[in-house]
Amino acid sequence: MKKNNEKYIALKAEMFHFDTWLSTTNTDQLKHELETLLIDSGFNIVNFIEHNFPIKGYTAVWLLAESHLAIHTFPDQEKTYLQISSCNENKLAVLKQKIKIT
Repeated sequence: MKKNNEKYIALKAEMFHFDTWLSTTNTDQLKHELETLLIDSGFNIVNFIEHNFPIKGYTAVWLLAESHLAIHTFPDQEKTYLQISSCNENKLAVLKQKIKIT
């Protein structure tokens, strides 16, 4: 997994959030497209963790220098919940404009 160079600056203590439902549960597609989306939006990926549930479902979390992005799949309903929290409103705005995962 490619990680950006981390640059830290002091920020005001405030958080910005975005959540949406996606119409894919393909884990390989989600991982690739979301990682690309994060990097293209200027986020700095610090770490990544994922878990496939034995019956069905998948959860992944990208730990960001700017907070985190998490997804949870619901294959039986053919949708994925995406939630991101960020202390950087500008990067989050770029991500929201770029998100087009189907």
